[in-house]
Amino acid sequence: MEDRNSESAPGPHHNDRVKLNVGGKLFETTLSTIRSGDSDSLLAVLSNRPTNEPDADPVFIDRDPEIFSVLLSLLRSNSLPSTARRFSKQELADEALYYGIESHLKAAMSPPPFTGIDASLVVTIRPASDGRPSAFTAASGDGSVWIAHGGQISSYDWNLVHTATIRTHLDDVTSIRRLWPEIAAIGSESAAGLHIYDISGGRHVGSTHWTDPSDPRIYKARVTAIADSPSSVFASFDCPHRENCVLVVDKSTLQITSQLGRLSGNSAKNMVPGKLTWLPETGVLVGSAVTSGAFGYSGYIRLWDPRSGEVVWETNEPGSGRSSRFGDSFADVEVDVDESILFKICSKSGDLAKADMRHLGDDPWVYLKDKNPSMRNTTGGGSSVIHCYRKQVFAGREGGLEVWSRVEGIEKGVEREGEECEGLYRRNFVDKVENSERGIIKKIEGGGDRLFVSREDAEGIEVWESSNSSVVVPVL
Repeated sequence: MEDRNSESAPGPHHNDRVKLNVGGKLFETTLSTIRSGDSDSLLAVLSNRPTNEPDADPVFIDRDPEIFSVLLSLLRSNSLPSTARRFSKQELADEALYYGIESHLKAAMSPPPFTGIDASLVVTIRPASDGRPSAFTAASGDGSVWIAHGGQISSYDWNLVHTATIRTHLDDVTSIRRLWPEIAAIGSESAAGLHIYDISGGRHVGSTHWTDPSDPRIYKARVTAIADSPSSVFASFDCPHRENCVLVVDKSTLQITSQLGRLSGNSAKNMVPGKLTWLPETGVLVGSAVTSGAFGYSGYIRLWDPRSGEVVWETNEPGSGRSSRFGDSFADVEVDVDESILFKICSKSGDLAKADMRHLGDDPWVYLKDKNPSMRNTTGGGSSVIHCYRKQVFAGREGGLEVWSRVEGIEKGVEREGEECEGLYRRNFVDKVENSERGIIKKIEGGGDRLFVSREDAEGIEVWESSNSSVVVPVL
């Protein structure tokens, strides 16, 4: 009946079908299905075999037939069947890599676009040894993550599957930055220098140290923060006697090209930057430092032009005027790179404020107002961190995680002081009460369609994803 209908109705001819024997189990599908993978995949290559002989023996592939059944369904429908839950992510990824259809699996298993308002905790990644992370860095593209724990770095791919753990020559890694897909820049608060490592090969590629022949005190300078641009690495160095600066390092040669903002002393205005962010739109480098003591919080935000080495804008808190809310200085600072907006969270009130980096002045801050009646009250913002990701601002207050989301459809022209949150931003909790009891949030970072969170004295890194995924494949 199929042969008779094939002459009058559209459908696959017998020459368009292919038979495969996978691990002793026979599969029959169409050439278009197995060619829907990458052009250089194993299945695409097999599809080029002659199929003119209907009685020819099927192609034999010595692999697991049950997993192949899942992958064949993926090629047919671009989604994973419910039977995929029977296998771990690693098993599916290994087989997809063998057949050359890893990109299809990645598209099907990747989380949906990340929005904080409907995010939930999906897994906590715990490195095999010394599980308390000292630093981590996430890839913006695929949501993979590298976690430093002690002197080791563990890498997890887009599937959150552990791919490698390398041991560095440092006792502890406290700063890490992904420079290229397999290359990381790292620093330690207990050892000198900026160090470059090949994560995939476990090799130490090179090092850069801050030295000054005219000043013998400049030695054993430690790295506290790292940022990068397409051509340069920016690292803040701090000497034991409190001399500090930001070095600009050429990415290709690891040679120092210039230094920014050399400072000396223990005052809040002269601290080493604890955060660095490079803005591709303007080429400006943003550095900030925060300290706390018996008299509260203090610190600065400073913008450098790396080309001239000059400071183009700065503010110090606590200070006079409303920019510091009469002593309510910031507990943390973050930059929305895409929108060119500075955000700060106040240490006493916990208020969130923003400043347009294209119109900075003596008092650029606009304070966001909380108009969401469902939010529980928060007191203060002392132990607070913030992170900007995909036009959202995530705030960790003690152990609680919240998000300020931009309301779509509101024109920028309506932004007026005192109406900012009411018209443009809305505040919601990301977590539940039981989540907030796991410990004080120390760092938040977005990558791919995920948010990564670390907590004080807690093992592992929390992974948050939006909860409207159609298929959930557990990490085993």
